Amino acid sequence: MVLDKIKKENDIKKLTPAELAQLPGEIREFLIQSLSSTGGHLASNLGVVELTMALHLAFDLPKDKIIWDVGHQSYTHKILTGRKDGFDHLRQFGGMSGFPKTSESDCDCFDTGHSSTSISAGLGFAWARELKGEDFHVVSVIGDGALTGGMAYEAMNNAASLKKNFIIVLNDNNMSISENVGGMSKHLSKLRTSANYTGLKEGVQTTLENIPVIGKHLVSGIRKTKSSIKQMLIPGMFFEEMGIMYLGPVDGHDVSAMVRVLKEASKVQGPVLVHVITKKGNGYEPAERHPARFHGTAPFDIDTGVPKGKTRATYTDIFSTVMRKMGGRDERVVAISAAMSDGTGLKRFRNKYPERFFDVGIAEGHAVTFAAGLAAGGMKPVFAVYSSFLQRGYDQLIHDVCLQNLPVVFAIDRAGLVGSDGETHQGVFDISFLSGMPNMTLMAPKNIWELSDMVKFAIAYDGPIALRYPRGEAYARLKEHRAEIVYGKCEELFAGEEVLLFALGSMVDTAVQVREQLQAHGVMPTVVNARFAKPFDEEYLLQTMGRYSLIVTMEEGIALGGMGEHVGCFLYEHGYQNKMVSVAIPDEFVQHGSVGQLKHMLKMDAEGITEKILKEIR
Repeated sequence: MVLDKIKKENDIKKLTPAELAQLPGEIREFLIQSLSSTGGHLASNLGVVELTMALHLAFDLPKDKIIWDVGHQSYTHKILTGRKDGFDHLRQFGGMSGFPKTSESDCDCFDTGHSSTSISAGLGFAWARELKGEDFHVVSVIGDGALTGGMAYEAMNNAASLKKNFIIVLNDNNMSISENVGGMSKHLSKLRTSANYTGLKEGVQTTLENIPVIGKHLVSGIRKTKSSIKQMLIPGMFFEEMGIMYLGPVDGHDVSAMVRVLKEASKVQGPVLVHVITKKGNGYEPAERHPARFHGTAPFDIDTGVPKGKTRATYTDIFSTVMRKMGGRDERVVAISAAMSDGTGLKRFRNKYPERFFDVGIAEGHAVTFAAGLAAGGMKPVFAVYSSFLQRGYDQLIHDVCLQNLPVVFAIDRAGLVGSDGETHQGVFDISFLSGMPNMTLMAPKNIWELSDMVKFAIAYDGPIALRYPRGEAYARLKEHRAEIVYGKCEELFAGEEVLLFALGSMVDTAVQVREQLQAHGVMPTVVNARFAKPFDEEYLLQTMGRYSLIVTMEEGIALGGMGEHVGCFLYEHGYQNKMVSVAIPDEFVQHGSVGQLKHMLKMDAEGITEKILKEIR
């Protein structure tokens, strides 16, 4: 196999033309085989095989710097830098990350995981190079989906001041996770047909030049005119007018064509954008037909593309069902997605009520303020968003929603530990940063029925409110415990003595397991479903704290600024003198691995918590 000849970076340059022609097929076969067992980001990586090869042929790594936007499409880059064997444990605990990591290789120059950052980072590298008098190329690879994020335009606007080489590769596949929306998507659609424009321009120029006597002078005059034929006919003028030279479009599956244009781009003095057209999922029919499904996939059957194993209802599924029903009950309910309608469960709402569904692209900050405007205008907006992506709207949450006390619902999916996507995607900060915002209310359901009740409660609530729920299979136990949701009130599930387990959301399940394990040691704890992280039930704690020698708060979020910290301050301010333990994530970024493995490592599983409690009370 040709692939076996790739042991380290730049080995690709030693291959013959025939071997280079064979390599894309081998890479695709390897990725499909590997990811069918481990899962991972398949469609995006199949689409950039030739593009990645061209980058590695045109530049010298690690001297030259390639910054991958988001980074989920860097698998071929990892293969070409000698990390093929790492795919056996891709995104698994202790194994190779699914994103670029500087700790893995010198060829990964910048850690990524979120969208629309590569141009900013690349521009920083380019300026550092100039200030230090160094000589290397900087290439930022960004997808057309990421161009729906405003940060990319801030960076491009700033890049115009750079007078030295800086290359932006626009990987245009007409997709982010879901299908792209908005003005930039339409603009790029026009650029994809640029051969027509180019042909028209050349035809017009030839006709003018053939006019006797004045033809060539006429063409020269038009070229010198600011509002010229170039303005009307050449694609990429949007970028050119920002001060960025535009090259392309070029076929993203033609390695030699891309190498030629990248070499040309490397000679430009100033920022230059290379527009590359690729096909997401290229080379694997199921991924070509369903690129969104294969964006981030679980292990699957290669022949059919169908995920392996049984799939049970997730919290996202429950949210999807309830949102569709609420849309029918109240015409003021509107739904907002940041390019994640499928991932956040809003697809059914979108299909049923398209006029009340808004996909704003990868622009979470805009989504928050847009929701605030809808709320101020009398609607009931629900913004469904992954926890780690909501962080990008922090300022807007404070100034545009909470400051005005507007009734916006934040449905926070993937809250807590998410597992294999690792540090950039762990949804562990929302409790802390939302709890510090005046007027914000924060809830978390213990099971599928409580999620349904909380969605309805949140939509009826008159103020900023968020409900957080985890990734994966929904907890279906404790159906018999379905008390009415009362603002700021907890729910006592099991009465006991000596130890109080005050658990939030996903940790209620763990608390029930801890109770069962403690019973084996002769300890009968009280288990409480906190329901609200803000405001937590102060009245309940005041009435009951004297009964317990140990109070344990449990949450799937960071300890600093979390519910446990707030509860602890409250208890000691009101005279609680006994012991307290806060079960939460320490002040560190959590690596990738299964949620079970990560909880065990952090001693946040039932065994670890039981051990902590027994040490405190014995």
